[in-house]
Amino acid sequence: MTVVHSAPRFVAEEGLLEALKSSLGSAVLAAREEYGEIVLTVARGSVVDALRTLRDAHQYQQLMEIAGVDYPSRAERFEVVYMLLSVTRNHRVLVKVCAAEDTPVPSVTGLWPVAGWLEREVFDMYGVIFDGNTDLRRILTDYGFEGHPFRKDFPLTGYVELRYSEEDKRVVYEPVKLAQDLRSFDFMSPWEGADYVLPGDEKAVAPPPAPAPVATAPAKAEAPKTETPKTTEKPSDTGAGEKADAAAAQSVDAGDGATKAKRSPAKKSKAEDAPDATESRPARKPRAKKAGSEGGSGPAPEGS
Repeated sequence: MTVVHSAPRFVAEEGLLEALKSSLGSAVLAAREEYGEIVLTVARGSVVDALRTLRDAHQYQQLMEIAGVDYPSRAERFEVVYMLLSVTRNHRVLVKVCAAEDTPVPSVTGLWPVAGWLEREVFDMYGVIFDGNTDLRRILTDYGFEGHPFRKDFPLTGYVELRYSEEDKRVVYEPVKLAQDLRSFDFMSPWEGADYVLPGDEKAVAPPPAPAPVATAPAKAEAPKTETPKTTEKPSDTGAGEKADAAAAQSVDAGDGATKAKRSPAKKSKAEDAPDATESRPARKPRAKKAGSEGGSGPAPEGS
């Protein structure tokens, strides 16, 4: 399968490892190629010259990182790893130097000024001393911090913890006091249960067992009660008879006549159709005639 990518391949050139070994000479203690990168282990006192040769003669222009590694079982427990990048060749090389707690490593700040910050970090985390670094101070931990956190013998909880004191109005250091021990993983199945009593379970009181149920004879089911329907034994109980039938027939005939009368009502007179007066009002008095209005509405005669 062919992988298409915009970046060029970083596979080392043929014979590059041998060329670097011959160029560095006796400074190289070990050399190998892994994962497309070349790893060189050089003598501690020759690290500055070796890195200068790689930078100037082999185009490894950039110092990308300085890392530390701790192997407590070794006489020289620390490894300082310089990671170089060739921008023009798109290739990386790792250079390693071994050191003990009391053996300083030459500083490479004269080759790359950025190494000052990187060497301070390795010093802070591992305690490696760099000879020639004029500003070798802690960079990640506090100024009063004791120890180096990335060492394998440094406890995970640390030796002291800091907090802000309201009484002193400043940050104070106190010894670490854990409310409980660190967790212990026994990898036992929680469904199968543990072989030991968990803390706190010894205080639990087991509930008493429930009493066994007593067997009793099933009660006999009674037949459901049904209501007796009401019936009439004789016609007199319902009011029926010959007289009742005759009265019912007369009422039916009268009802038919009333219905016919409603369907064709007789014509009423106009007086009957008019509604009744709602109130009685006395007749209105005639209006008084104005003076001069008897002779008509023309002009008055002369000499009057």
